[in-house]
Amino acid sequence: MQPIDPAALKERLEQMAGEPLYLHLETTMGAYTKNTYGAFARNVQVRYLRAGVGGSGPYRVGLRLPDGWVVAEGLTHWEVDDRGRLLMAGHDDEGRLTVALELSRDPFPMSFTEEDQA
Repeated sequence: MQPIDPAALKERLEQMAGEPLYLHLETTMGAYTKNTYGAFARNVQVRYLRAGVGGSGPYRVGLRLPDGWVVAEGLTHWEVDDRGRLLMAGHDDEGRLTVALELSRDPFPMSFTEEDQA
């Protein structure tokens, strides 16, 4: 993954606006929590109208849905993988993952075997 370039990330997000997508959103201990709980959503179908990238690093990504928003804060890195999935992640000062926001045209694997991670 590479550090977020807000303009490049926004351009990529805009290219995907209006498409039926699968969303993965995850927070872990340390993001919004004080070493207690996290949140996890996988293969939630979304079609966002527009997207924004805010902040000066770490960054915030907001996806405007027809009836609401999906927002992830604390993002530091991103990439488009070889399957065309847009993967965004936030890491703390020690390099630990604190938040992930991922978008895909195809469902994400539901199991985490080595084959799924290839």
